[in-house]
Formats: sequence, structure tokens, C-alpha cells
Amino acid sequence: MPEDHFDEEVAAGYDLDAAMAHPDVVDPVVDFLAGVADDGAALEFGIGTGRIALPLSRRGVRVAGIDLSAAMVERLRAKAGAEAIEVAIGDFATTSLGTSFRAVFLVYNGISNLTTQDEQVACFANAAAHLETGGSFVIEVLVPPLQRLAPGERFRAFAVSPEHVGVDEIDVVSQGALSHHYWAAPGRGGVWSVPWRYVWPSELDLMARLAGMTLRERWGGWRHEPFTAASVSHVSVWEKLPS
Repeated sequence: MPEDHFDEEVAAGYDLDAAMAHPDVVDPVVDFLAGVADDGAALEFGIGTGRIALPLSRRGVRVAGIDLSAAMVERLRAKAGAEAIEVAIGDFATTSLGTSFRAVFLVYNGISNLTTQDEQVACFANAAAHLETGGSFVIEVLVPPLQRLAPGERFRAFAVSPEHVGVDEIDVVSQGALSHHYWAAPGRGGVWSVPWRYVWPSELDLMARLAGMTLRERWGGWRHEPFTAASVSHVSVWEKLPS
């Protein structure tokens, strides 16, 4: 089972980033996912504190979730509307709810929190096991930022402000990385480092094929921006094929 890096201290400060919860950020995600789920139910891998799940539930979609962090889920359960959402504590690469869904989704680079290829392959298999035929697995994840590294360089700053400095430490041999966060914001001081594994779009497509799914669409963002060589992230949708 992956190590839980979202402990009580991290969970306590997670919702303090107002930009992540701003309607300009959240609404396009919810619009997209509501369209994919249509009149069916949706399962979120890595549901966390409910940043996406709660507004999606308020949109009328029946939502369930899986998350490894009990501390994050505790904050979700304290929020209005959380009683409508079934949540299981566990590894979303292997935990089963025993129910079928129209959509399974994993946002905000969550697939990278699985730090081995085997775990990521298992995640796709678990998504497929939860999908009804014709259902969709949706992932939002960054494009590996190797074009932004000079030859021989390992460090790349991804956030610089008076409150937060973020630096990625990247191992191009193992496809492994560490994100180092240095916080000086009110209520969120300190240092936090979390490991992750970057994964190429073509690698994700092969994982989907192994799980009995095929790529249906890929976008450069939640507003259906074209996916191009300049895209820094992508939103991809794979469809479960008939067995």
C-alpha cells in the first residue's frame, strides 16, 4: 500500500489555498465531470477534503470516493452535504466499493501519487473494475516537465511567492520526483516534501489498454482547450470497452 503523505498537519492546511477552491478553478472541473457522468454515478479516486466531490454532488450527481488519508476525509465529513457521499478509506489502486459507476475520476495529478508503474497500472485496472461498460475514466495530470530542465539539471521551481515556494526534484532515470514545499503562510508554515512519479500520456494510454479501455478524448484543460506540444497538463478520458 502507498505511504500516506497527507497526515493531520497537511490536511489541516489543505483547504487554506483559496485559489484551488475558487469557482474559476472548480466550476469547469465540475461541469466537465457532470457531463461525463451524465445521469449516472461517479467515483472519485483521492477524494480528499471534497474540493470537487461536494460541488459535483450538489449538481445532482451521486458521488462516492476512496482516499488513503483518514485526516483528509475527516475534513470532508465535517462539511455540509458530505452525508450524501460514501467514502472508503484505502488505496485507490486496489480498494473496491463493489459498485459500478458511469464515471471514475482522478484529478489534480493524483495518479502521480502512486510512485511505481505497477501501482499506476493497478489503478487503471481498479477504475475499469468500477466502471459499467461504456463508462469513462477521467484523469487530470501534468505533462512531464522535462523540456523545462537544462541538461543535467534536477530542480525546477513551480511556485514562488512570499507565502509559498515549491521546487520539484526530478530523477529522469526512474521517472521519480519529490515536490518540496516551503510555506510561510498564516496557519501553514513549515516544510513538506512528497514523492511522485511522472507518467507520459502514451504510457497512460497503454495502461488503459491493458485494463480494457480506450482513449476517447484528450484536452489541454477542463474547458476543452486543445492538447498541444505547449500544454503543461492534460485531461484524458478513456472508455471501458465491452468485455
